[in-house]
Order: sequence, then C-alpha cells, then structure tokens
Amino acid sequence: MSFKEQVEQLVKTALDENPTLFLIDLTIGGDNTIRILLDGDEGVSLHSCMEVSRKVEHNLDREENDFSLEVSSCGVGSPLTLPRQFKKNVDRKLEVTDSEDKLVQGTLITVTEDSFTLEWKAREPKPIGKGKVTVTKTKEFKYGSFKNAKVIVSI
Repeated sequence: MSFKEQVEQLVKTALDENPTLFLIDLTIGGDNTIRILLDGDEGVSLHSCMEVSRKVEHNLDREENDFSLEVSSCGVGSPLTLPRQFKKNVDRKLEVTDSEDKLVQGTLITVTEDSFTLEWKAREPKPIGKGKVTVTKTKEFKYGSFKNAKVIVSI
C-alpha cells in the first residue's frame, strides 16, 4: 500500500468513527506534507480536528515516511463545494457567482442531491404605470454550474 493510500484509509477510518464530519479536501505534497480539510453537519470542533489528527499520525511510521500533518476545518468564508455543506446552511444567506460572473445573493431555501435554490426580493418596474413593485425571485443552481458559493456572515 502506498503512503497516499495509507493516509486516505486512515482518514476514512477516522471519519467513519465520527459520521457528522466529512472530508472537503485531502492533499499530500511531494515532501509528504499532509493537509486535511474537514467540515461537519454541526460544525467542526478543535477536539474533532485533534481526534482525526491523532488517528492519522499515530498509525503512520515516521521511520518509513517522514511527514508533517495539518488538520483544519473550513473557515467562515470558505466556499461551499459539497451538497452536504449546502444542506447544513438552509435558511442562511448565500452569495453565489454564476458561470457568467454574475453575483446573486439570496436565502438558501432548498437543497437536493443535484441542485440548490436561492430566494430574494427585488424592486422592478411596475408592468403598467409608473413606479416599482417588490417581487420575490428564485434561481436554481445545479452543482458544477456556478463558480463560487459562500455563506454571507452578518454581524
């Protein structure tokens, strides 16, 4: 088993023990720098990062492969990439950059296995007469059809 396969198996085992956590990214550099990026259905605690780190580190032999290990969680401003991340953010405001670089901000109202839908209010000219009217708009995004999606953090 290669070093990479060994690390992947150890990460999988560690995440199987805590099913609320899931892997966002795993990279192994040429110098055996292991970077594990996690997210969780209820967030990721420092304790959870430490548990995953220990499961990986304690089962690798430094005599065989010298390595460095970094386990971290997605930050507040990190892009959403997996359907599971969208599911945990229903009813929150998102900012999505579509495939044509147009920015859409709205509330995440539904999530399926292949898409998510945003809803927002907009002011548009009245169909007849002068003035504007407030309308509710929605837009569905298929996974892979947009450039970026982030949660808007309000203070």
